[in-house]
Amino acid sequence: MNNENSMKNGGMAMPGSVELNSLDTLWFQLAGTICNLSCSHCFISCSPENDSFKFLNRETVSAQVNESKKHGVKEFYFTGGETFLNKEIYDILEDTLRVGPVSVLTNGTVIRHRVAEKLKRISDNTIYSLELRVSLDGFNAESNDNIRGAGSFDSAIKGITALVEAGFMPIITAVQTWPESESHKTLEAFKTLLNGIGYKRPRIKILPALNLGEYRKSEFSSPDEYLVTEDMLKDYDSGRLLCSNSRIVTDKGVYVCPILIDAPDARLGDSVDDSLGSYKLGHKACYTCYQFGAICSNFSTSASETSETSRSAF
Repeated sequence: MNNENSMKNGGMAMPGSVELNSLDTLWFQLAGTICNLSCSHCFISCSPENDSFKFLNRETVSAQVNESKKHGVKEFYFTGGETFLNKEIYDILEDTLRVGPVSVLTNGTVIRHRVAEKLKRISDNTIYSLELRVSLDGFNAESNDNIRGAGSFDSAIKGITALVEAGFMPIITAVQTWPESESHKTLEAFKTLLNGIGYKRPRIKILPALNLGEYRKSEFSSPDEYLVTEDMLKDYDSGRLLCSNSRIVTDKGVYVCPILIDAPDARLGDSVDDSLGSYKLGHKACYTCYQFGAICSNFSTSASETSETSRSAF
């Protein structure tokens, strides 16, 4: 879809703005950009060597969680980097679960039975839900490890196994790196694998590749410069967009969404209170979100869902 409409200023398309309708969700870049993996397409280039964004400490998270109460935040998401590299994560989880439900995004490779059992104890001691979301880049070792590194698929499956055996039903997200014609076969093979570890009705979310990182150069990337224009937002339900109902806290301030923390214009202020204004959708990732809706949340508003599988975006 080319944006031939809404041309202004000498033929330049103008990005549309989205208001923060309500602050329903607050994200935390808990592990910064520090990760035990170096995925080739990571949209914020997380790796063991990248500390451009650093760990958030317990005090900072607690202060922002408490500040967010007055804005009516309904749930909290923790991401990274690899969240479980932050040694304060368990205390942070206990603190936050006193206030509301929490989702933790992880690559699963550092989760083993001790970690899963500790998470289950924390989960059992709160009235709010604790969701674990494990990310992959393919439903087998060949496709996943080509992006995430040798052995990462098997290691993630061990993490998923530990979570299932502890009583969790982790959401498993995978970027679609395979041809559409192979989707059914690939998904069924993965379900069989999960059934074999005791996960009988797995929660799976399939994500399209973002036009970021190495994927800018790949066959999954479009050569067109997509832009969400003012005209495109007319009669569009902006509630589908993450930036209309959430913000993310980092050690460098509060940003509009998890995907854009590398973008200088996505930094909205030092605190949640500073971040409540509108945002212009001037990035390719904004177009992906516009297409698929709520692309960072556990469940997209545009997803075609069954009881087991949700096709969505991240």
